[in-house]
Amino acid sequence: MENILVIGANTRPIVCSLKNIGYNVSSADYFGCFDLKKCVTNFKSILSQKPYSTCGNFSKKFDPEVILNMASEMVDDADFIIYNSGISPSALPKRKLIGNRDINNVENKYKLYKHLKKSFGSGFKLPETYLVTDLEDALEIVDASESEKFLLKPLEGSGGVGIQNIDGIDPDIDIHEAILQEIVDGRDVSASVLSSGDEAITILTSEQLIGNKWLGQSENYGYCGNIVPYIQQNGLKNQLNNEHFEEIAADVVVDLKLIGSNGVDMIIKNGEVYVIEVNPRLQGTYEPAEAALGINIGQAHIMACRGELMEIPTPKNFAAKMIIFAKKRSIVGNLNMKCVNDIPAQNVIIEEGEPIATVLTSDKILEDTVYSAKKIVNDVYRNLTPTNP
Repeated sequence: MENILVIGANTRPIVCSLKNIGYNVSSADYFGCFDLKKCVTNFKSILSQKPYSTCGNFSKKFDPEVILNMASEMVDDADFIIYNSGISPSALPKRKLIGNRDINNVENKYKLYKHLKKSFGSGFKLPETYLVTDLEDALEIVDASESEKFLLKPLEGSGGVGIQNIDGIDPDIDIHEAILQEIVDGRDVSASVLSSGDEAITILTSEQLIGNKWLGQSENYGYCGNIVPYIQQNGLKNQLNNEHFEEIAADVVVDLKLIGSNGVDMIIKNGEVYVIEVNPRLQGTYEPAEAALGINIGQAHIMACRGELMEIPTPKNFAAKMIIFAKKRSIVGNLNMKCVNDIPAQNVIIEEGEPIATVLTSDKILEDTVYSAKKIVNDVYRNLTPTNP
């Protein structure tokens, strides 16, 4: 039986998926969720999650180097290594990696923009994008542009963290290097693409949940879930004719020479496709994709990295993933409930704006899928007790 080490900010979905198909799995991550522990042979996490102690702020406590140091104690026993969001593969032993090895030109958003602009003359659009080093430069570009709205993005990063509208931005903000990007108003869509390197297929598309205040997301562009598959009308038989942007996503992944499972984030506006970002690793759609397609995404990723594309069925269900964030500083009750994942230990304190847990539901009917997810979200909030610092 092969031993796989999974490294990242939150490894629980991948770890439990791989365990289900017979791997011995170890993990190094940030959260150390309650439901991670049943799936691993060994794990280390940054958070200790002690009762009545705060879990703190992710942006302040998350450190990739700490996770890599924890992982180094398990590397020798691992036959293979899979990484996800929060970890760069550059510091990992390449001979053991299952996934992309060189992703700097993809993770660096400006390098990605320049590459796509050069490689694809037509077929899709790109929002106006500039590399800026201070706020004065950014504001001069905005004044000279015909576009009305722009945002500032960190040069690297994921999950929508740190993205701000340029309008009303703090004039004292310190910008070292950032992306100034045109805001495109439309539907946020993500494509999950499997690639063998020579060939790629889009296996699923999803609508992203971005900046949803009812889920407690304090970041205006913060990622907080997906609804799959992406459709315009209700019912699986009435799926949007997605071939155009599915082909675009696959072409982008092949052009970037990526392997395994990758995500392409797009915005659909008036029938036109804008490519926004590429995620060169397993994505947040991992579990809803499994629920909708009835396959093991971990196995599909491994096969693709070894040069074989799994045969992918059409979606049989809808699935909704909703990440719940604390609306107030709260003590967590018992969240060991059906359809609730990434469960924190009971009685820990979650700070306002920090992630609490993830809800995953699936059904044949879209409305029932979303209704069930929202009902469980409310159940989670009822199991929180606000507390003072």
